[in-house]
Amino acid sequence: MTTALEGRDLVLGYQRTTVVHGVSVRLEPGVVTALIGPNGSGKSTVLRSLARLHRIDAGSVHVDDQDAAPLSAKEFARRVTLLSQSRPHPSGLGVRDVVAFGRHPHRGRFAGVSDADRAAIDHAMAVTGVVDMADRPVDQLSGGELQRVWLATCLAQDTGVVLLDEPTNHLDLRYQVETLDLVRDLADDHGTALGVVLHDLNHAATVADRIVLLHQGTVRAAGAPADVLTAEHLSEVYGLPIRCFVDPETGAVRVEAQGRHHHRRR
Repeated sequence: MTTALEGRDLVLGYQRTTVVHGVSVRLEPGVVTALIGPNGSGKSTVLRSLARLHRIDAGSVHVDDQDAAPLSAKEFARRVTLLSQSRPHPSGLGVRDVVAFGRHPHRGRFAGVSDADRAAIDHAMAVTGVVDMADRPVDQLSGGELQRVWLATCLAQDTGVVLLDEPTNHLDLRYQVETLDLVRDLADDHGTALGVVLHDLNHAATVADRIVLLHQGTVRAAGAPADVLTAEHLSEVYGLPIRCFVDPETGAVRVEAQGRHHHRRR
């Protein structure tokens, strides 16, 4: 399933305060788009608006160039899924039961679990590495384990667009790397359109084809990592000296923030 998702001239706010001012973002099949920026820049708010979970004051969201507003919640959920930062903590359920929640948009009101549902659940659990904990109660999992279970639930939904809000949060180094690898696999092998909010700029440089840098609710820069992750852009937005350079082995942009003690010898 290949789906494009676009937010056009989005104006978003909380109560009477506008926090996003006319931001446009397009997610393309097979492309990883990372939203970065300081706390309060609006990146998670934009992501939630793309998932139709945050009210849009002006602008619109489109799926495959069609206005998403007329779509029912279930129709939209068959095309777009979001792994948010705040999720319920289910109690008394096993891992496989939680992952099965992702199949809800594909099932009838009183329908049981189909062969297609089982296949999607099995695949999602395999690629996220949670098969061995299938029968474990989720309230006995660590934060990192639970994060992977929710990611599996998201993938079981089997949509053309996947939105991830800080998916490496609470994960140790190994699972951070594996999560970023999974993001690339979804784009490269399955043609999924991915929108990912990331705080770690080096993670963004590693995984993204396109980066959108937000600052005070507006787009400061957008494009390829090398064009967005520059000392000028980042130093301005984050308010401290930042050095950007190209890793000679990988060719990826690397970002190094320079605090007061950055000249100290190791």
